[in-house]
Amino acid sequence: MEYVRLGRTALKVSPLCLGTLNLGVRTTREEAFELMDAALEHGINFFDTANHYGWQVHRGLTEELIGEWFAQGGRRREKVVLGTKVYNSMSDWPNDQGLSIRHIIAACDDSLRRLKTDWIDLYQMHHADPDTTWDEVWEAMELLVQQGKVRYVGSSNFTGWSLVAGQEAARRRNRLGLVSEQCLYNLINRQPELELVPAATAYGTALLASSPLHGGLLGGALKKLADGTAVKSAQGRAMVAIETRRSDVAAYERLCEEAGLAPAEVGQAWLLSRPGITSVIIGPRSMAHLDSAVYAMKLELDQAMLTELDEIFPPMVSQIPQAW
Repeated sequence: MEYVRLGRTALKVSPLCLGTLNLGVRTTREEAFELMDAALEHGINFFDTANHYGWQVHRGLTEELIGEWFAQGGRRREKVVLGTKVYNSMSDWPNDQGLSIRHIIAACDDSLRRLKTDWIDLYQMHHADPDTTWDEVWEAMELLVQQGKVRYVGSSNFTGWSLVAGQEAARRRNRLGLVSEQCLYNLINRQPELELVPAATAYGTALLASSPLHGGLLGGALKKLADGTAVKSAQGRAMVAIETRRSDVAAYERLCEEAGLAPAEVGQAWLLSRPGITSVIIGPRSMAHLDSAVYAMKLELDQAMLTELDEIFPPMVSQIPQAW
């Protein structure tokens, strides 16, 4: 495993990040433990979760599961760079959500308890909060860092301008600020190329790409639907996009078949090759999914393949103001 720096920090993370959205919900507890152990064996040291993951059963379930896994020992916690998130509602009460000082600090303590750990390596704001000023956000985050509960602060689902606003607010306070931004980025959704990628690059902010297969759509969804084997690609954002992008996805699957490559591996390999991307967040539900992602990390797409992918899924860089 060749580790990379998390943006402008000295922290080293793997180019693949184990996303845990499916753990405990689409996997059993035992399967989740096996996947996390296997990820470490592959050298994947970067894990990502959120305080409300597992909401289908109860909010906080996934953090609890990870905490149980850490508690098995074997220096599991010490080996993992752990990221979790705050923002989403954890109950029906008005102050149990958002980015107020009260909620950030309380949510951090709750996450630490569920995760059975003393610190969070990367504490991420799951969304920007229009009701909270940046001074209030940084007041809370600075306290958590000073207390040793949080090492670094990141964002998720931010726009380019909100990332800039947050970083400039931190700069005024002489703080490190945001070290990472987690965004939805894949061949179907190349919108981050417009402003988010340039903004993150300018500030030395790591970009963590989530949903590399767009909910399974880029994992051979059309063939799976025809075969009756589709699971995740038959729901969520994949099914929303398939209605408008069916011809593109069909062309993509033909291209992969002609190249003798699995669509899921091509989609992830393409993302790993993109400028500014530090790590790609994968969400395996099985060992086969994990092994496929590890293979994709070593897969180098030639220029002819990259050019054909751009023809099927045109880059948005041509739409930025500088190109007008």
